[in-house]
Amino acid sequence: MQTENFSPQESLQLIQNMIEKTRHNMGENVKFFLLWGWITFIACTGQYVLKSVFDYDRHYMIWLLILPGIIISIYMGIKDGKKKKAHTYISESMSYLWIGMGISFFVLSMILTRLGWEHTVFPFYILLYGLGTFVSGKILQFKPLVYGGLAAWAMAIASVYVNYDYQILFGAGAILVSYIIPAYMLQYKNKTSANF
Repeated sequence: MQTENFSPQESLQLIQNMIEKTRHNMGENVKFFLLWGWITFIACTGQYVLKSVFDYDRHYMIWLLILPGIIISIYMGIKDGKKKKAHTYISESMSYLWIGMGISFFVLSMILTRLGWEHTVFPFYILLYGLGTFVSGKILQFKPLVYGGLAAWAMAIASVYVNYDYQILFGAGAILVSYIIPAYMLQYKNKTSANF
């Protein structure tokens, strides 16, 4: 079996090509960022309206929107998995990151609900939004995701100084700046680069 010896420049070029391929794949899969971004944004703003405007006791029920989101995500993942022929180490890392983030959101919800801290959950969620997008942005070398993650972390800190109702709105704002806007920017970047 013959092994190839790469020069430092060839090694860097190979890594850069992997990042570009993953960024392009992320551009094709930006629908996941947009799906979860919009579901979460609608749930946050909907919960705020149900709680603060309509004074509805079960305002948190709007989060059941994640159930169809899970089904849609699984369907899209299976459909896309059949189309993809090759996976890069970076794309697999991104998949594991977001699977881990999803599990972390679920576990955090269970912990804080059990401890009776459900009214402090949004600063922790916003913290996780920032972590996922910051790491994704660094892996993909896509600055809008990095800046979105930094903005979400700042919002997580700021949200502890307001009451629960406004923490919900901070959550919506964090999703807007860390998921939705960067996802549209990535989608636009991939469309424009595909035209050249």
